Amino acid sequence: MNARYLTLAAAYRKRFGCRAKKIPLDAGSACPNRDGTLSRGGCAFCNAAGSGTGLYHKGFGLRAQWDRLAAPARARGEALVAYLQSFSNTYGPPARLAGLLAELAALPDVAGICLGTRPDCLDAEKIALLATAPVAHVQLDLGLQSACDATLARIHRGHDAACFARAAQAAAAAGIRVTAHLMAGLPGEGVEDFLTSVDFVSALPVTGVKFHNTLVVAGAPLAALYGTGDYVPMAREDFIAAVCQGIARLRPGIAVERLNADPAPGELVAPAWAADKQGLLRDIRARLDAEDLRQGCRLAPDGLS
Repeated sequence: MNARYLTLAAAYRKRFGCRAKKIPLDAGSACPNRDGTLSRGGCAFCNAAGSGTGLYHKGFGLRAQWDRLAAPARARGEALVAYLQSFSNTYGPPARLAGLLAELAALPDVAGICLGTRPDCLDAEKIALLATAPVAHVQLDLGLQSACDATLARIHRGHDAACFARAAQAAAAAGIRVTAHLMAGLPGEGVEDFLTSVDFVSALPVTGVKFHNTLVVAGAPLAALYGTGDYVPMAREDFIAAVCQGIARLRPGIAVERLNADPAPGELVAPAWAADKQGLLRDIRARLDAEDLRQGCRLAPDGLS
């Protein structure tokens, strides 16, 4: 346990009894917000590359990626978590998800699995498949970004906050751990809007949260808005304040898995300060110390205890 907040490393050590490492894997998954089911433009902050390694489209299957990427952590004796990171990995027919889960469970030395996805790409059948996967640890990285429905519509997210709440509750009820993704500095939002989203997530049965600063990346719709002056990124000091106050309002027991976004090489358009990851982390931790902020010290009155 970090003196100020529960880290992913500490949560994983408690879960696995040792250090653990998430191994990012690419299953070539799609997204309903890009293939025409909802839209073809994607969320405002996302470009066509999505997140992740892109190794699937370079001809590497999941086993080949695992053999290539897991070796260093295995050599260190760390527990290995297979992490399907790119796009929406529960999207598509249940049979596809069942096949992915079987392939992941068969990876050598795999101790757990984590799938990144959207809340509108989960249903009872898919949650049952995840809950019965033959591994001890099953986790979902579930995108919310904002609890404000007007913001979700503004960024072309394609679902509302209630959809996220239903998915998180159903997954948790099935024994699946849920990590929520929240973004600070989305179009039309300030620090208080972000804190409202933290309060929303904190009252749900999630086990982790990832905080992200909104990045303007090349090829994303947000880049066009930035170019015309219709979007101004959140100031660095405001983001630091948002994260620190968010930690203070976050229910104890929720692992803070990430404090800031990490742009891929060459894709960052703005803000320039986002390129200095280590400096940003240092200043967030310094502010937590200076203001004596600890996780949950300013928990909303209706938050879970």
